[in-house]
Amino acid sequence: MFLPTTKKELERLGWECADVILFTGDAYIDHPSFGSAVVGRLLEAEGLRVAVVPQPNWRDDLRDFTKLGAPRLFFGVSAGAMDSMVNHYTANLRLRSNDAYTAGGAAGFRPDRAVTVYTRILKQLYPHVPVVIGGIEASLRRLTHYDYWSDSLRPSILVESGADLLAYGMGERTIPEIARTVRNGNFNMKLLRRLKQVAFTADAQYVSKIENKIELHSYEECMKSDAAFAANFVEEETQSNLMSPESVLVERTGDKYVVVNPAHEPLSSEELDRAFALPYERAPHPRYRGRGDIPAWEMIKNSVNIHRGCFGGCAFCTISAHQGKFITSRSEKSILDEIETLARSDGFKGFISDVGGPSANMYGMHGRNIEACRKCRRPSCLHPEMCPNLDNSHDRLLDLYEKIRAVPRLKKAFIGSGIRYDLFDGPRYLQTVVKHHTSGRLKVAPEHTEERVLQLMRKPPFGMFERLNTQFREACRREGLNYQLIPYFISSHPGCTERDMQALSQKVLGRLNFTLEQVQDLTPTPMTLSSVMFRTGRDPYTGEKLFVARRQEDKKRQKAWFFRKKPR
Repeated sequence: MFLPTTKKELERLGWECADVILFTGDAYIDHPSFGSAVVGRLLEAEGLRVAVVPQPNWRDDLRDFTKLGAPRLFFGVSAGAMDSMVNHYTANLRLRSNDAYTAGGAAGFRPDRAVTVYTRILKQLYPHVPVVIGGIEASLRRLTHYDYWSDSLRPSILVESGADLLAYGMGERTIPEIARTVRNGNFNMKLLRRLKQVAFTADAQYVSKIENKIELHSYEECMKSDAAFAANFVEEETQSNLMSPESVLVERTGDKYVVVNPAHEPLSSEELDRAFALPYERAPHPRYRGRGDIPAWEMIKNSVNIHRGCFGGCAFCTISAHQGKFITSRSEKSILDEIETLARSDGFKGFISDVGGPSANMYGMHGRNIEACRKCRRPSCLHPEMCPNLDNSHDRLLDLYEKIRAVPRLKKAFIGSGIRYDLFDGPRYLQTVVKHHTSGRLKVAPEHTEERVLQLMRKPPFGMFERLNTQFREACRREGLNYQLIPYFISSHPGCTERDMQALSQKVLGRLNFTLEQVQDLTPTPMTLSSVMFRTGRDPYTGEKLFVARRQEDKKRQKAWFFRKKPR
């Protein structure tokens, strides 16, 4: 049964009101790949009555915000699976004409800065009902951040929205803890402030009593000084990449203090399995029938996520800041059970589009000495070189692939997620993927060719991609397959000049004879190293001054090098 979305659905269940009402900027798809569904099912598993209001109309008389009345405990608010500004605008700040998380792919069903808009409306209508915010938009804006779309520093989303509590990162532990704390009907901030992986605003008296705290530069100091903003980021990134963080981050904004409690340690496989095994309908809500396909659902409905987290630490990526650096892998049983369920479902054609994760081949990888991982402060296990403590064996993943291939009614299971070729521990993995798990195109992300730019991106040398290209062609030739290697590249990254893009064009279009299609202009997103370098024009770790293509004309010229005629 889907979580209720209307008053009639509540009445059919015999509910006078819901305990928690979730507002989301996405269409409601009851599947573990969509955050609101996961949060709803986690709360339900704690015995709470949960309702969902997907894509409420914020422009009219606000009836979508009042149709279910007030919840007994609190409202939950999320922008959806994407930051609403990334969802709305291209890198050159043009409004997108579609939305992959809306029925029919239609645009215009969520506002800019959706978390703030929804929260302010709810606070206006129900001033005494608490609001808990979460999801990618809230999580990565929990402290002072650079906002590319307004070209300014903005304070914590807690300050801008007026929310009572922010649950950052993934919620499999935090959401049940919040539910248990408020189950008796008392939204006790004194108790909620003790939880891990939450953030809130407090006064000076409260902050003075925090013992293990790190005081960041205030929002006002960051506005005056790029150095202060950069120093804050270094501390935030370091803390977010610790296995067992203990310090509380405190940042003053005006007469308020934003308090960010330390994150939980990585989930166990059992905990992750439990979240994937909740009673999802694994389909869009029936309310969308006749309104067209939801592109994001069509893309993932036959895919299986096998792990959480990424230790690559790429400068432009938000995965480690939101999901964490350390890998939590689902058990083989959990993955195979999901695949077998999928294989028995109506309309299944025998093909899985992706067996992957943030990086498809990090499954089962971890530090050999966990105590060394607890002390580690590196933002990446792969840059500037692979950590000697990393167990990068692909044996566990290859064993899983073999068991997946044996599932009845399954014709092929493809790898659609990107693969980290700097993790390969020998030729066997690439050969297996090419032979059994490639749909004709294998995705990888070298991102650039020039060493200085790659260092700033925290990516491996381009020579490793060239070696992969040779090995891929040899594997295809041995198997008699006419497959393509699809590389992803980025232009306008801080430190990248037009001359660097010219060199990229000559190497990739010329010498290697690629026709590029998976390319993008950098969008500096909150809480990434790239966004800090874009704002300040410096590397926050070294203080080195960098060229930054800020003007749209400069960004367009850099991107144009992807599409030049192939040089002789």
